[in-house]
Amino acid sequence: MRRISMSDKHEQLLRDYAAGAISWSLLRRRGYESYLDVLAGLGRLGLRPPIAAMDGPNREARQRARALLQEALR
Repeated sequence: MRRISMSDKHEQLLRDYAAGAISWSLLRRRGYESYLDVLAGLGRLGLRPPIAAMDGPNREARQRARALLQEALR
């Protein structure tokens, strides 16, 4: 299996994203076209996506989505 190397710049972007310091929209502007690429890169680094804060304009939508997921897992 061929291992795809990641540039230091992209690795730092992913680390910043996992820490919640930058957003997905910034990653897109910096060259990531697919969120699957982001998830794969995070996985290679042993990192996870950031957890969205429960405040701001999308709070209610996130709460509804979490409730739907919790219900589906029961």
